[in-house]
Amino acid sequence: MGFVDLHSHVLPALDDGSKRLDESLEMIGLLERIGFEVVHATPHQRVGFFVPTREAIDSAHAEVARALGEAGARLGLGAENMWDELFLQRCQDRAVPGYRRETVQSNAFLFELPVALVPPRLEEQLFAVRRNGFLPVMAHPERYVPLQGDFAPYESLAQRVALLVDLAALDGAFGSKQAKASRFLVENGLAHGAASDLHSPSDARAVAGGIAWIRKRMGQSAVDRLLSDGPRQILNGELPV
Repeated sequence: MGFVDLHSHVLPALDDGSKRLDESLEMIGLLERIGFEVVHATPHQRVGFFVPTREAIDSAHAEVARALGEAGARLGLGAENMWDELFLQRCQDRAVPGYRRETVQSNAFLFELPVALVPPRLEEQLFAVRRNGFLPVMAHPERYVPLQGDFAPYESLAQRVALLVDLAALDGAFGSKQAKASRFLVENGLAHGAASDLHSPSDARAVAGGIAWIRKRMGQSAVDRLLSDGPRQILNGELPV
């Protein structure tokens, strides 16, 4: 089976990702050539920056899906939910935008944290979300500064949420600290998946480099686990083990 991407910004004119339909199609084509057969678009939901409406997201998704037709990679849908007041309210209302493919809705959803500050009582709140039947998926866990200096919290988090590392971070695209943290997560079996987090066509080279790093360092079985088996389990609402 091909790879499944759980984090990308390939829908046009919704956030800081693709700007136009032709760029979206180029990005998805690049991911397909790398080996992805399913690409989930996860536009930002972040107060003060990007909060595209449900209607705008569905319209952009339908436009790209039509243009792809039957020949290209399959296009799933989700959202990258910033841990802010909108997200917390949606948690209370059980209305956090989650992963979806066609008419199938998953109980898994993608979220991100402020880079410089881990929210207080994070693990307690994540436990409450799991207890309510949802699977939180943490985007780019290697990015958060409070976690980079002491890797111990990752072990605890990995028991509560799915950790989804950025492939480009493994390739060193974002600097040494993110590379070190992402590689620690992969090498120690704490990462449950890896994703492109593609924002533009130029990002694809580092994404491919991250896959090559996993294959060289950990072998093809790790590639399959992080890019195929793990993401599919996450979409089924299961925390990969």
